[in-house]
Amino acid sequence: MTVTRGSKSTTRNTIALFLLALLVAPAYAAKGTIAGNCRVKDGDTIWVDGQGDPVEVRLNGVAAPEPREPGGKQATEFLRTVCEGQPVKCELDGSKTRGREVGICYVNDADIGAAVIDKGLARDCTRFSGGRYAGLEKPEAKYLAFPGYCSPR
Repeated sequence: MTVTRGSKSTTRNTIALFLLALLVAPAYAAKGTIAGNCRVKDGDTIWVDGQGDPVEVRLNGVAAPEPREPGGKQATEFLRTVCEGQPVKCELDGSKTRGREVGICYVNDADIGAAVIDKGLARDCTRFSGGRYAGLEKPEAKYLAFPGYCSPR
């Protein structure tokens, strides 16, 4: 009897742990490379349509204005010309922000975040880029909103 109860208890505990893991699994971000077709959400966020559900990816170190902010529609439209419907590869860094994976994404080996910054439609978010895009930032981008979370701490 004791062995049977122990087995049932062990089985119940295993099932409970498995269900708990399923509940918390979405909270963890992926690390690695994903690929698929690019769909643009805004000037610094895309979806990668591959196999299964699309993955929303925030471009690491890129601070583009929201579509309702000055310059936001232009940043979104430019990013569409760069990658919409194109094969895209994203190197995810294992972090997540507002439910989005974070990574550096490429079309034909060209960094699409760098392209938006180089066009003067976004800024280098130094806190997260480590200054990777600082040399690309255009003087005209200084008028764009710069989120406080981008400043180094």
